Amino acid sequence: MDLGDPVSYELLSAGTPVFSSDGEQIGKVTHVLADEHEDLFEGVVLGEHIFGEEHRFVDVEEIDHIYEHGVQLKLDQAACAALPKPTANPAVMHVDPAASASEFRHQRLHRAWNLVSGNY
Repeated sequence: MDLGDPVSYELLSAGTPVFSSDGEQIGKVTHVLADEHEDLFEGVVLGEHIFGEEHRFVDVEEIDHIYEHGVQLKLDQAACAALPKPTANPAVMHVDPAASASEFRHQRLHRAWNLVSGNY
């Protein structure tokens, strides 16, 4: 499978195929989560995927490579089935420098939900 040359997350667009580490197409990019002002890539939201109709969130740490014609994940197809669904944003969010990695990931999921639901 030739996905083309490596590219920046800034060139990702909706409809880009997403592949598991074992080469199976698991879905397509619906939204790219990034803070353009901070040049911070947070991950992607999947739609049109093989796990059902609800969107799924792929954290940047689970992305292996981004190419011209696809995104390659570090997760095999079985692990991709456990990708989380974006969740609604809480009423108040604060940035805590001492926050754990799981709290940081939880914040990314909230951001993903806001993009998917149009509450951004």
